[in-house]
Amino acid sequence: MADSVRVDKWLWAARFFKTRSLAQKACNGGKVDVNGVAAKPHKPVRVGDIVEFTLGEWRRKVRVLKLSEQRGPAPVARELYEDMSPPPPRRERAFAPPPLRERGSGRPTKKERRQLKKLRGR
Repeated sequence: MADSVRVDKWLWAARFFKTRSLAQKACNGGKVDVNGVAAKPHKPVRVGDIVEFTLGEWRRKVRVLKLSEQRGPAPVARELYEDMSPPPPRRERAFAPPPLRERGSGRPTKKERRQLKKLRGR
């Protein structure tokens, strides 16, 4: 077995990216660091290296435990790394719950309907 693997292949095999081309784009976009240095897709990764990468707004930090060039099932992929990243940021609610109307107050007026539409983003 080889003593190193391309970082884009390893990220794909560890199931951090759905396709290898997405892993390559992340590397080329400067979103992947290996041992604190920006990594291009061809950068070799070895056992014990620290790989940091950005997924959306979350910065992940993992230690490489095993190498693999083949994508396998999720339980096998989890054995390739040790997760050292902080928990993901809490997601804010996208919208507030709709305002409650008093029971028996009838249909909303046209003005109230417009306000409801505006709140719902329609």
